[in-house]
Amino acid sequence: MHDNDGNRMNSGEAFGMLGREAVYRAIFTRRDIRSQFLPEPLDDEVLARLLMAAHHAPSVGYMQPWNFIIIRDMARRRQVRNLFLAARQQELPRIAEERQALYRTLKLEGICESALNLVVTCDRQRSQNSPLGRSHNPQMDLYSTVCAVQNFWLAARAEGIGVGWVSILDREALKRLLDIPEHVEPVAYLCVGPVSAFAAQPELEAKGWGKRLPLSDLIMSETYAGAGEHSLKDIADEMAEKRLFTGSS
Repeated sequence: MHDNDGNRMNSGEAFGMLGREAVYRAIFTRRDIRSQFLPEPLDDEVLARLLMAAHHAPSVGYMQPWNFIIIRDMARRRQVRNLFLAARQQELPRIAEERQALYRTLKLEGICESALNLVVTCDRQRSQNSPLGRSHNPQMDLYSTVCAVQNFWLAARAEGIGVGWVSILDREALKRLLDIPEHVEPVAYLCVGPVSAFAAQPELEAKGWGKRLPLSDLIMSETYAGAGEHSLKDIADEMAEKRLFTGSS
């Protein structure tokens, strides 16, 4: 096997320079897409590659708890969007009053504009007879499913495909609409499809909703809030100052 630089690569070797750059580019230019979807279909071969990437996510105890519900029907998607609109109205009073006007202007979904919707679920009974890794932390099946979502998202970025995570949905109402069994959890509702562009910065940052926290403020040494790791923090600050990586959201 050879890497992108043409070098022979053993399974334990680091990627070549081009391979490393591609991985970091996918990570740092990934965006939560809401406004840039194009009215174009998503080729099934591309979708299959993205789902294969998701299916190769790490999972605790090799439980592989995920399933993937593809939603193409526009009538069903309109029903989901109605759930979103209702949930958004319920969320609004919980937003600080001085931020409600900005909240109303935010585009927070592309349910009907995207090529298709994808629900990534977690079957919480799939590993019930083999609880390796879950005895002390039963949430690991959910965490594993989130890893599948991230794999899907990064692979989509590498393919030039946009993904937007719609989190403002009533979980029980969504389960009823999609006939999801009681023991299965909908972990992520994703809008997926070709896009016109990937923004230079996260949309919520561009709109003034928030900004990326300095990495150095989040690094702790040995214990929670433990002081130390000054050299590591300096390197992180230098990277941010030189804008070696662009932030994602």
